[in-house]
Amino acid sequence: MELTTIWFVLIALLWVGYFVLEGFDFGVGMLLPVLGRREVERRVMINTIGPLWDGNEVWLLVAGGATFAAFPEWYATLFSGFYLPLLLILVALIVRGVAFEYRHKRDDDRWRARWDACLFLGSLVPALLWGVAFANIVRGVPIDADSEYVGGFFDLLNPYALLGGLTTVLLFLTHGALFVALKTDGDIRGRARRLGVGVGAAAAAASVAFLAWTQLLTGDAVTLVLAGLAAAALVAGLLMAARGREGWAFAGTFVAIGLAVTTLFVALFPNVMPSSLDPAYSLTTTSAAATSYTLTLMTVVAAIFTPLVVGYQAWSYWVFRKRIGEQHIPVGHR
Repeated sequence: MELTTIWFVLIALLWVGYFVLEGFDFGVGMLLPVLGRREVERRVMINTIGPLWDGNEVWLLVAGGATFAAFPEWYATLFSGFYLPLLLILVALIVRGVAFEYRHKRDDDRWRARWDACLFLGSLVPALLWGVAFANIVRGVPIDADSEYVGGFFDLLNPYALLGGLTTVLLFLTHGALFVALKTDGDIRGRARRLGVGVGAAAAAASVAFLAWTQLLTGDAVTLVLAGLAAAALVAGLLMAARGREGWAFAGTFVAIGLAVTTLFVALFPNVMPSSLDPAYSLTTTSAAATSYTLTLMTVVAAIFTPLVVGYQAWSYWVFRKRIGEQHIPVGHR
């Protein structure tokens, strides 16, 4: 297998890791005003992801860095053409991170309400725009012979891309609700599980529509199988949630999101950014790649450090594996 293909697969795996892990973070943030009826419940929800959210964002940083180093032409065209949506995502992530740190700095309901709104928006905006961005990448965007994006912002807001954004929002809401059900005790646990099943039904419908549209655009037999497995995993997860099996339910949405993202990358390959103007202008794993020496050096570094990073994150999940309830929130902070 060529190094360009290997690095395309590695970048795809990084994005899979980002969406399945950060996805439930976004879901919890978006559900904060829905499930968190009281301050103590909101504190419980935030504490479920408090030790994890910043580690989950590492997958995004590594994916961006790997794309810059392995496929500089892809990185340049992507960030110039998608400048505004990516800027909005960055601002939302910054505001979200600040909200995690500042909402507890003052014992004032209005203060906390403002930061809770920031958490909600800081989770909703990336959840929506990542779906829009990836749908556009798979569908193809106006790229000319000089590998430059020649469209505008509103070219990205086409029906297929908007359906992709709606799909990611609904999937992350379902994923987040089942994560809350898995990680909490008490009344909020049951409400989160029931909400996950309800929202999951809408997510399943949107996912089937989006993956079917993708299949019509660029699909083949492999993407058809992957899309079918993703739909089956989501349905299985919802059935487990309805039966109160939260661990298996969360595993179902985890696998479903991972397979859905994999489907998009398989549909994309060997392109990394198709051109809607002329297929000859499309960026491929070969035309957008860095030099062989760069890819070889990156492969050695990745082989050494990737297991360490994955091992550390797995250990952190193990340490914070237990459920959280209202009894764990100090009385003075309720």
